Amino acid sequence: MRYVITTKPNQTKSMRLPVFLCFLFFSILSLAQYQALALDETLTKNANAVLRLDQMEIEIHSKKEMVVKNKQVITVLNRLGNRHARTALGYDSSKKIKAIEIIIYDKLGNQIEKIKKKDFTDVSAVDGFSLYLDYRQLYYDYTPISYPYTLEFNYEYITPDTGSIPSWYFLGGFMKSVEKSRYSIYYANSALKPIIHEKNLESIRFEKKETGSSIVYTAENIGAIKQERLSPTFGKIAPRLMTKINNFHYKGYDGTIESWSAMGTWIDEKLLAGRDELNEATILEVKDLTSGIEDDLEKAKKIYKYVQDNTRYISVQIGIGGLQPISAIEVDRVKYGDCKGLSNYTKALLKAVGVDSYYAVVQAGADKVDFEEDFADLAQGNHVILTIPHKGTYYWIDCTSQVLPFGYIGSFTDDRKVLIVKPEGGELVRTTSYVDDDNYQHIGASYVIDSEGGIAGNATIKTKGVRYYQHFRLNQDPKEDVIKHYKNQWNNINNLKVSEYSLNDDKAEVTFSETVSLNATNYASLSGNRILFTVNAFNNNDFVPDRYRNRKLPFEIQRGFLDTDEFTIELPKEYSIEAMPKERQIETEFGSYEVAYTYVPENNTVKYSRSLLVKKGYYPKEKYSDYRDFRKETARLDDAQIVLVKNQ
Repeated sequence: MRYVITTKPNQTKSMRLPVFLCFLFFSILSLAQYQALALDETLTKNANAVLRLDQMEIEIHSKKEMVVKNKQVITVLNRLGNRHARTALGYDSSKKIKAIEIIIYDKLGNQIEKIKKKDFTDVSAVDGFSLYLDYRQLYYDYTPISYPYTLEFNYEYITPDTGSIPSWYFLGGFMKSVEKSRYSIYYANSALKPIIHEKNLESIRFEKKETGSSIVYTAENIGAIKQERLSPTFGKIAPRLMTKINNFHYKGYDGTIESWSAMGTWIDEKLLAGRDELNEATILEVKDLTSGIEDDLEKAKKIYKYVQDNTRYISVQIGIGGLQPISAIEVDRVKYGDCKGLSNYTKALLKAVGVDSYYAVVQAGADKVDFEEDFADLAQGNHVILTIPHKGTYYWIDCTSQVLPFGYIGSFTDDRKVLIVKPEGGELVRTTSYVDDDNYQHIGASYVIDSEGGIAGNATIKTKGVRYYQHFRLNQDPKEDVIKHYKNQWNNINNLKVSEYSLNDDKAEVTFSETVSLNATNYASLSGNRILFTVNAFNNNDFVPDRYRNRKLPFEIQRGFLDTDEFTIELPKEYSIEAMPKERQIETEFGSYEVAYTYVPENNTVKYSRSLLVKKGYYPKEKYSDYRDFRKETARLDDAQIVLVKNQ
C-alpha cells in the first residue's frame, strides 16, 4: 500500500518541519537502539556482555510441526564476553533452517556488517564419517575489531520433533546481564498446550500472560550474576523454564509421556527397538571370547575391553543427533560411533552373551546436573552411558572411552540422577558417587636435607576416585610432559629435577601409583648458622578461597577429598632441631585436619604425618567465611617450618 501526504499551498511550509522532525526522531531512535555507550550501569555492573534482547517465539502448529524463531541481540563489552555471542546453529534432516543471519553494530549502534545465510559455513557435525553425515551445523566466525560491539543473531527453523521443545534461560551464564527477555509459545489447540516447569524464578521479576492459545513470559533489566569462588553450578541457581507437550512426535514416532517410567518404555519400544541386531559372525566371536566364563560381570568386562579395542568414538551432541542410536550392526561394520551408537552396540554385544544391560541418558560434564524428578521430558540429557545390573548393584560404563577401567566413570558422569531405559519403565537412578574419602590420595616420601639447603629423595603417590581420573593419563604422556607435570605439581620446590619415575595403572582396583626420584638445590633457606625448611614438600596445599566483603551466593564443594601423607626427613648430621611445629588437630563441619611431627634422635630424622579431609556439601553464604578460615588455617599449617641450628 502506498501512502501520499497532500497539503494545501499555504500549509506546505508549516508541514515540512514536523515531517522532518518525525523522520529525524525515528532515525535517532533507530541509531540509539543498540548504542553500547547508552547502557544503564545496572546492566554493565559485573557483566562482560549484555543481552539487549533475548527473544524466542515457538509456534506449535500440530503434533508434527513446530516453528522456532529466535532473535538475540548481545552487546559484548570486552574480550571475555565473546563466548556469549552465538554464531552457530545445528540441524539435521528433520530440522530445516528457514532463515539465519547476523548483523554487527559498532559501539554507537551503526550497522557495520550483515552476514546472510549464504555467508555461513555449512559443515558436517562429524566431518568424514558416513553414518553421521545427516548431522550438520551452520556457523560464522566473527572476529571483532574493537569493543564494545553488538551482535544480532536471528534464525528460524521448522521441525516435526515436538518432543524436544527448546528450554529457556532468562540469564545465559555468569557475568551476563539481560535488558529484555521474552519467551513465547503459541499452540493451535488445547491438546497442544505446553506444560512449563519453572525453576529459580523467585530470583527475578517477570510477567506471565496466558490466553487460550499462547503463553508469554517477559522479564527486563536482570543484573549479571558475578561468579564467586566455589559458586554452585549456574544451572542450579539460574532462572529458567523447561517446556514439553505430553502428546508429541519425535524422530518419526508419536509419543505420550507423563512420567520418567513412561519415557523409559517409549524410548525402549520406539527409539531402540530393532537396533540391537548383530551379524552372526560377531555373535560367534564374542561368544567365543567369553567362553568358559560363568560370572556375568566378568563377561561384561571382556565385552567392554573388546569395544575399547575395536571401536573409536565420534562426538555428536544429542542436541543435534537426537536420542536414537545408529544400529548396532552398522557400528559393528564401520567400528566407530557416537555415545548413543557405542552404548547401544555394547548393549547388543552383552545381550549376545546373555548379560543384561540398560541404556542410560545423562547430563554429562564436570558440573553435576540431576534430571528433574517431577518433570519428564526428552530435552534433558546430553550423553548416553550403559549400566549393568549385577547382584543388586549397578555397574556403570562409558562406552566412548578407550582407556577408562570397567565400572569407572570419573567426574564426567558421576554422582547425578540419570534415566535408565528399561522395557518395563524408565527409572531415575544416581550414578556412582565419588565423595570425600573415595577421592583419596596418599603420598609416602623420604627425603634428605643437606647442609647447603638442597633436597633429594623419593615420593610415592597413590590415587583413587576422581584423583585417579586426574592422574592416570600420565601413562599415555611423553616423558617431557610427565616431568613438566611434576614440576607444576611441586612448584614450591625451585630448581626441581626429576631423575626417574615409574607409573602403574591398576585397572582392576582403579588405583594409580607413581614413584618419583627427585632433587633440587636451595630448597631450604640458609640464615647464618641456621637452616629453615617447609616440612611438607610434596603436598603443600596453599588453597585459600577468595575473600568477599559481601558474598552474594551460597557455596558448594562438589565432591570432597582425603589426602594422607607420611614423610621421613633426614637432617644434616652437623645440625640439630632448634624449633619444630607442634602437632595439631582441627574438626569442622567442612572437614578435618591433623598433623604430627616426631623426632627420632637415633638417626637424626623427623617423621611427619598429615591428613586433610574436605567434605562434600552445599552451604549458605553465611558459612563461607567459616570455611575460608578452615582452609586458611590448614594452608598455614601446611607451610609450617622446622628450624635447624648448626652444632657448636
